[in-house]
Amino acid sequence: MTKHQVGMRGFKRTIVAAAVAATGLVSGNALAGGLLLYEVGTADVGLASAGYSARAQDAATVFTNPAGMTRLDGSQLTLGAQLLYGDLKFSPANGTSPDLGTNNGGNPIGWFPGGGVFFSHSISPDLKVGIAATGNFGLALKYNSDWVGRYYVQEATLIGMSVLPSIAYRVNQNLSLGASLNVMYGKLKQQVAINNPGRGIIRPDTDGQLDLDNSTWGIGVNLGALYEFSPATRVGFTWNSQVKLDFEPTLNFSGLAPGMQALVNARGFNNAVLGINMTVPQQLMLSGFHQVNDRWAVLGSVGWQQWSKFGYPEIGFVNSGNPNSITADLDYKDTWHFALGGQYRVSQPWLLNFGVAYDSGFQNNGHISPALPANSQWRFGIGAQNEISKNFSWGLAAEYVYGGTLDVNNQGQLPVTLGGRGDLVGSYNNAAVYFIAANLNWKF
Repeated sequence: MTKHQVGMRGFKRTIVAAAVAATGLVSGNALAGGLLLYEVGTADVGLASAGYSARAQDAATVFTNPAGMTRLDGSQLTLGAQLLYGDLKFSPANGTSPDLGTNNGGNPIGWFPGGGVFFSHSISPDLKVGIAATGNFGLALKYNSDWVGRYYVQEATLIGMSVLPSIAYRVNQNLSLGASLNVMYGKLKQQVAINNPGRGIIRPDTDGQLDLDNSTWGIGVNLGALYEFSPATRVGFTWNSQVKLDFEPTLNFSGLAPGMQALVNARGFNNAVLGINMTVPQQLMLSGFHQVNDRWAVLGSVGWQQWSKFGYPEIGFVNSGNPNSITADLDYKDTWHFALGGQYRVSQPWLLNFGVAYDSGFQNNGHISPALPANSQWRFGIGAQNEISKNFSWGLAAEYVYGGTLDVNNQGQLPVTLGGRGDLVGSYNNAAVYFIAANLNWKF
């Protein structure tokens, strides 16, 4: 088999003889500055991630800041579960090529489950170990197979599931340090339509198709620090390294016109292996927590994610009558995250959480990719925790993520009837994502 390598860093260039189908290699609605979620079913959903690295009130801190485990006594277990609903529909505009039809693709996200398991154990009052298992990278989308953007993407799944063994040590009464090994399992699955040459003349209304399916492993490191100025005030800082996911899917074609199939076979693309070297970006987070009085606490966060080092090629035939090359020119920007929230003690068993957050955009807002229909977002969260006993508590949370209007303006180099992808122009209006989450917490 022939192995074609597509690098993920040098995206301001043309990649020659790499693949032969029009697909995006990331999936889902971006929920943080790109594809990294803050939501994993814990109380942080209700806070819109405010105080993410400094809260350290349950075992979820194993994931958000391992240094926070030094605040937890004995052994503690947190289970988080959530449902995400993405409300995202494409509205084609007049600039879309008429030969692409009128199907808007439906809602490509819909319902998607998530959550995590988090455990912390005290070896001594100053030394803690823990483990977390969760997935906070990627999502999945599925358009109608004959939608107007089918030559860019039909289905796309990219999911990263992580297991994070962790350790924390209290250096002195103020400073704690922590570290995690991020062992990530990545799953990639893609489907895209191929424009058979002569569509509407030789083979009316018939597309070919390309499927990619592969999985791989990657490893990264998370480091954290927690500084407690007093029992009421603390700050947390975390650095999550990048994780490289090197996918090697086989190019599986079906439904190609005879001439197209002959070209694919002659150039060695059929059943070739495509190397996709994808990088989950590094990120920094600085958070604060301050207990104002017995009832009120305020929380905040500032974060940065290096999405300029992440990209995905929109792989495909610019001209399906001459399948020689693909282009990939995706100039992503680093993103910033700001969050502010509060906690209010309604009564001894009940604690109310609320928060608001903003993430800056990583794409050019006038040229959003249909394989990654997201950019800047606002988050609004609310939740409540109930302490049943000193050993058990539970909580519920909800969050609304508003993505605004996302404009798409993809100009094909050739019209559809000549084997091109055509012009895809339109917008995702009032893009939104809704979270419902529940968590259970035990102390042993």
